[in-house]
Amino acid sequence: MIIKNDLLDWQKLNVASFLAGSIAIAFPETHGKAFENASGSEYLPFIKQPILIYKADDKAQIDRAFSRAKERELYIGIYTHALFATKNEEENHAVILKSTDEDQELVGIVLYGENRKVSKALDGLGFHG
Repeated sequence: MIIKNDLLDWQKLNVASFLAGSIAIAFPETHGKAFENASGSEYLPFIKQPILIYKADDKAQIDRAFSRAKERELYIGIYTHALFATKNEEENHAVILKSTDEDQELVGIVLYGENRKVSKALDGLGFHG
């Protein structure tokens, strides 16, 4: 996952949660089974693997990762700046539909696919600190 570093903390967390959810929804094999404690209470499952969150210090870095992911035919989830102003799924779809790959203002992306290809797409990015 890559998230722009200049966002407010609440925005970063919001983007991360939406993008992580997109992987879990699209790829059921990425999440485990529900948890049960000694009381017999059941809790929601986790995603099986850690999600590494990289930072993009500017538009060029996130756009480069996005382009490299497309070139490698990875699965990509996106979050654009315009989504901060929407209130529901219908508005989300309408906002995304307005932009092309070249003019969308990405603030976060999540990648899924072969580990080697993902690593190549993320080349040069550091982790959020």
